Amino acid sequence: MANPTPVAEPLLTREFIPFRFVVLLYPEGGSAEQPLCGGAFSEVSGFEFTMTPKTIQEGGRNWGEVQLAGNTKFAPITLKRGITSLKDLYQWFDISSRQANYALRLSGHIDVFDRSVNGNGERVKPVLRWELTRAMAVKFKGPDLSATSSQVAIEELQLVHEGMELKIAPEGDNP
Repeated sequence: MANPTPVAEPLLTREFIPFRFVVLLYPEGGSAEQPLCGGAFSEVSGFEFTMTPKTIQEGGRNWGEVQLAGNTKFAPITLKRGITSLKDLYQWFDISSRQANYALRLSGHIDVFDRSVNGNGERVKPVLRWELTRAMAVKFKGPDLSATSSQVAIEELQLVHEGMELKIAPEGDNP
């Protein structure tokens, strides 16, 4: 068995602030410069991977079971934001659920920043990126409306995907 590559670099640890992020979703083979959906979301959740091991009971082995690696499953990603005049989230769900582009898949990424601008007022580069593969909208939820509420109306889109990869940028580089 080959030695695994070391995962942690203890001298290069950084903490990331979870409220500075941008989401971009674009057609497969397309580019982030022309996203189908994107923007400043107030919340993104679902960064979860689960590998279910397969257990085997060997004959004559009475002390425990053999644990083999099983399939990896990804939790759905949920995007939430204040509703705007843009209809991109609804349109993606509508297109992929009942129109000519049934089950339209998008690729995308979620960039996390350590601050919004640097000392010169320039936008900073992302320090962390989650890349999504073949994402598909599976649930759209419009805002709850109440005459007595003073909160921002929130829309929500849930999507499933076929893979997610985390990339962390070295100091000063893009992921």
